[in-house]
Amino acid sequence: MAKCAFIGLGIMGYPMAGHLVAKGHEVCVYNRNTAKAEAWQKQHGGRTAPTPAAAAKGAEFVFMCVGNDDDIRSVAYGDNGALAGLGEGRVLVDHTTASADVARELEKEAKAAGKHFLDAPVSGGEAGAKNGVLTVMCGGEQAVFDRAKPVIDSYARAVTLLGPAGAGQLTKMVNQICIAGLLQGLSEAINFGSRAGLDMAQVIAVISKGAAQSWQMENRASTMVQDKFDFGFPVMWMRKDLKICMEEANRNGALLPVTALIDQLYAQVEKAGGRRWDTSSLIHNLRLLG
Repeated sequence: MAKCAFIGLGIMGYPMAGHLVAKGHEVCVYNRNTAKAEAWQKQHGGRTAPTPAAAAKGAEFVFMCVGNDDDIRSVAYGDNGALAGLGEGRVLVDHTTASADVARELEKEAKAAGKHFLDAPVSGGEAGAKNGVLTVMCGGEQAVFDRAKPVIDSYARAVTLLGPAGAGQLTKMVNQICIAGLLQGLSEAINFGSRAGLDMAQVIAVISKGAAQSWQMENRASTMVQDKFDFGFPVMWMRKDLKICMEEANRNGALLPVTALIDQLYAQVEKAGGRRWDTSSLIHNLRLLG
């Protein structure tokens, strides 16, 4: 069993860190909101620390799951940052969905200090985190991945190395582009079927057995039909992710016309008060417009 630190106890990080304890690992956590860290400790045991550096001290693996590039830098760098507390030869794993640039930057900084780094964004949402069945997309060196994978397996059903540092983040961008397109298509289909007078619960039950089937259909179609969006992956986070995708596309020359359009459709959801609604709330726009 490993000595671990977990930095960031949000919707994803809170249960992920709990799974580490459940699998027998020794865990110390840090969260900017200390009350959240204390609640986690009360529920799962382990220890809390006042800074990322203090959490990382003595840990073999330090896991981070925060908001964006700036949040990553705020907890990784400086005298109180995770890299300062991490011992030589130890591993920093970042589960944040962020840019490929910050992943490459972190690997460079870690190597310069005699430490190791993996970018390892996750997919599976809150339910996947709670159930310990996340998909983890990794970028880094094979030897470092081989060391970290058995620990990451504590909260994942699939952990894959996809290339050098940054490859995990690039793969997560592909994932988010796919999800955005699927949700807009599903929204249009449900809205169309409803206006055609079909029983959409019955329709979904039928078509989900054929070529139209997807995770989004299986897990979101029924709540979309009912206009229920107060759960799941928030629109504001998806917009953050799609912004990263489009910035990367501007660099590599890829065209993302549908993704850009869907980002603007999410902006309309935000204007309607849906910043924290689930991403399946794209259908809200269609119901308003006809």
